[in-house]
Amino acid sequence: MRNGNGAHQLPNEHHYQPSSPPVANGNGNALGAAPAPSASAALDAVSPPEPDPFTVAPTVCPICGGVGYYLYDVPVGDPNFGVLMTCSCKQTGKDRRAAYDRLRISNLDVFADKTFETFDPRVPGTADAYQAALAYTQTFQGWLVLFGNCGCGKTHLAAAIGNCALQRDMPVIFTVVPDLLDHLRSTFSPNSDVAYDERFETIRSVPLLILDDLGTENTTAWAREKLFQIINHRYNHRLSTIITLNRKLEEIDPRIVSRISDLSLHDGIVSMSAADYRQHRGRGSRRRRI
Repeated sequence: MRNGNGAHQLPNEHHYQPSSPPVANGNGNALGAAPAPSASAALDAVSPPEPDPFTVAPTVCPICGGVGYYLYDVPVGDPNFGVLMTCSCKQTGKDRRAAYDRLRISNLDVFADKTFETFDPRVPGTADAYQAALAYTQTFQGWLVLFGNCGCGKTHLAAAIGNCALQRDMPVIFTVVPDLLDHLRSTFSPNSDVAYDERFETIRSVPLLILDDLGTENTTAWAREKLFQIINHRYNHRLSTIITLNRKLEEIDPRIVSRISDLSLHDGIVSMSAADYRQHRGRGSRRRRI
């Protein structure tokens, strides 16, 4: 290739492109033009910078390209032709959101430390209940009723069962009975964001319901009726239920006692005779620290 003066010019793949074109004089020569760079300089000019080794590049799903869905590459007539499939990357996100929702409605976030690992069955009067609660987590079937004085460890074991259920993706609601009735009453407020029927149905039909401190609720006619409706529904449908109580059975609504005493649902009410589990656990911890 010849230039304007007739001289030969070697072809070059990499042409340096200035940020603004030089101005030419009347003879066609550029004024103030920089000399043509060498081939290595031109390569340096167009080569991308070295990547920062500490920068994590965003990952794009190799299956769906980040869309979240894909189609099978199958011929027309195949049962999967045209069927929109959810990609595993999107399913992972759904699983995380579902797990968050289960934790949010469970009321167990404040009991995250109440596990079987943090329970001390060596405290006198707790071993039978500990074994019964642990055995319940093998199937999550039927009812488990724990009876004992305040502070004997009932709530800890009930929450430990609930946390196991969450780990296995089982929806669960843990609620103290007086608080439950307060929540139901609050739905009658005109400012409530949740309808009473919706909340009531969620509580009575959740796959695992944990009722803590049954018998300590305000025994108004309304409270007794609502509580009976919940327990009766779960009894009739054989829904998994955990109940802790510290009142004698004769102090509880006979209709409820009749249902929680049914041996077709469990092997009997488990009594905990520990005087105060918290105090025993504290003394044991102090001994271990010495």
